[in-house]
Parts: sequence; C-alpha cells; structure tokens
Amino acid sequence: MQNNKGVFITFEGGDGAGKSTHLYYVAEALRSRGDRVVCLREPGGTIIGEQLRNVVLDPGNYVMTPESELLIYEAARAQLVAQVIKPALDNGSIVLCDRFADSTVAYQSFGRGLDRSFIDDVNRFSCQSIWPDRTILMLTGGDVELGLERATHDKHADRLEMAGNDFHERVNMGYLSLAEEDPERIRVVISDEAKTVTARKVFNELSDLFPWMGDPSICTDEFFAGLAMKRDLMRRS
Repeated sequence: MQNNKGVFITFEGGDGAGKSTHLYYVAEALRSRGDRVVCLREPGGTIIGEQLRNVVLDPGNYVMTPESELLIYEAARAQLVAQVIKPALDNGSIVLCDRFADSTVAYQSFGRGLDRSFIDDVNRFSCQSIWPDRTILMLTGGDVELGLERATHDKHADRLEMAGNDFHERVNMGYLSLAEEDPERIRVVISDEAKTVTARKVFNELSDLFPWMGDPSICTDEFFAGLAMKRDLMRRS
C-alpha cells in the first residue's frame, strides 16, 4: 500500500512512552521549514471519531467485550482515513498520527487475544489502501508500571490504562514483534533519557525521509531545547 503525494508517519508505543510529545516536536520542526502538517490521534480526529473515543475509553464501559472494542477502533479509523488522512496525503501534506493500525494488533490481538489474521483483514478494510511510510515505536525502556505512571500522573486512568500490568506487558511484546516483522518501516526509540536526547533519536530515524533532520548543523542541542521549551509553555497555557 502506497500513498500518492504526502508523507504519513505514525507514532506507536505503550502508554507514557512520549508519543504525543515527540509528535509535537516533529510537527513544529516541519512547520518551521514551511511544510504543511496535519496532526491527528487515534481514536479521534473527526467528530465521529472523538465520540467513539469517549465510548471506548470510558472506564464506566467496563463490560465492553474485546470484539466490540475492536470494531469501535476500526470504525473510528475508517472515518479518519476517509475524511482526513487520505485527502491530506492527496494534497501533499505530512500527516502525523498518534497511534494507527499497529495499535490494534498490539492491543486487540496480543493484548486481548483476538485472532491476528482477522484483525489484519479488518485493518486493511478500514485503512482503505493507506499505510504509514514510517512508524516511530516509542518504548520507555522500563517495566509497564513506569509507562502507566507517566501516562496517568496528572489525570484519571482510562479504560485501557486500567486493564492491568499483564495486559500491557502483552501489548509491549506485540509491539516488539511487529518491529521485528517490519524493521524498515517501524523504528524503535527508547525514551529513557532527557526529552531532547530522545528527540534527536526520533529525528535520526526520520532523516531518510527528511535529510535535514540528520544534519548536526541544523539539529543542534539548542534546536531541540527550543522545541522542548515551546512544548512546555504550550502545556502550561
């Protein structure tokens, strides 16, 4: 599956690995160079997708079956691809998405135990021939408790975050298995150091798509510190 004009990059990983932070860094850096960038999250990114997000992550919906959970995620993805991702790629934008189809394999197949071949088929259906050009798989480098603590330190845990350590261990194993299956697309980044250090790792893994990201005269320590400062100011406002 190939995109037409734009570039599609996804950020994957367990909770608390830093996906949204480093997606922001990449987006701001690209925009500063004049690129058109669309930032999205899954589930979400559309009115329908955000409504489905509220349903699937609501802790009150503890009776939800794995089968229902899977189909809600796929419905939200189908809407996002058709309404936002495909049009953006067709007009030459760079699309950055916090989670995509790999999450469904990791969470619903490895985590919940649903049939992988069925999930692969449903992913193909909902993705409508759209697939990431690059996936940054972010891992904490520690146990799952560290990631969950990072993810929930300033908010209540959602339904997936409350699924238990064993579940999240299986999810992480699923992500590592996917990275072994497709190492050219999926690049593993361990986020166990300062955010600016991790950001440099992320940019290096994108430098074949955007050569300037590998240029040390551009991507200096001050460059990454500026991105981090801008992100911190935005979160405080």
